Amino acid sequence: MLSMTGYGKGEFELDGITLTCEMRSVNNRYLDVVIKCPRIFTAYEEVIRATIKEKMTRGHVDVFISYKDKREKPTNLAVDLSVATAYVMASQSLKDAFPYLTDDVTLTSLMRYPDVLRQEEDVASADESMITALKGALGLAIDNLNSMRAVEGEKLKADMLSRVGEVERLVNCLSERAPMVAKNHREKLAAKIKEYLGEAQVDESRILTEAAIFADKSNVDEELTRLYSHISQFRDICKEKIVGRKLDFLVQEFNREANTTCSKSNDVEVTRLGLALKNEIEKIREQVQNVE
Repeated sequence: MLSMTGYGKGEFELDGITLTCEMRSVNNRYLDVVIKCPRIFTAYEEVIRATIKEKMTRGHVDVFISYKDKREKPTNLAVDLSVATAYVMASQSLKDAFPYLTDDVTLTSLMRYPDVLRQEEDVASADESMITALKGALGLAIDNLNSMRAVEGEKLKADMLSRVGEVERLVNCLSERAPMVAKNHREKLAAKIKEYLGEAQVDESRILTEAAIFADKSNVDEELTRLYSHISQFRDICKEKIVGRKLDFLVQEFNREANTTCSKSNDVEVTRLGLALKNEIEKIREQVQNVE
């Protein structure tokens, strides 16, 4: 079982390239990958996403990529002619306004103005060494992230299984209490009728009929059987690696049976046990939102 929360870092060195990849994941119903990287890797974002999808199915994942390239390579400078033109036109306007001032605008000074020259990162320069380093760092980051998620996942698993144990205890209590509800109702009904009628003849068959109707309406045997089945399925699913969506659906079924049990209840103790059961199921549901 894997948690959806974790952090992983990978660093890979090759042919003078040092590439670092950091990944951070938090809860999310679906897999949502956000990549923050230099322009040189823009063309490989889909490769990064596909690599992550191979090892993750849920969670919001932030990916941060940085690199240092110590290889000797030519530097490309780009000239932004629109910015340069704007500077020249502004200079000419100032010259017209203040003709008595010395004009010292030269080609060299123009090159020093902000944004006239900028160093270009050639996207096409992401050669095989760079791509190999990217895949290496990304793979290490994912493995480290999943290692952390696995440790956290085991803790979540232990917590949920302990709560399922409490759910089973409450269901056992309901199983013991449920048969007594109809019996208690029959006794109370007979006592009230006797109180109202005194020494008059009591129609025993009528009491039995009313008790049978009540027993049928308040019977929760089917709900308890399904709850026992859900408990067994929950424990089996917890043995798997990717469990989030299955457990999410199963917890909804837990809630359905617990709600039906409470709605059929005409007994204070059954109601108390049903509410305690719903409380434990809600705690399990909150933890299920944290697992992949």
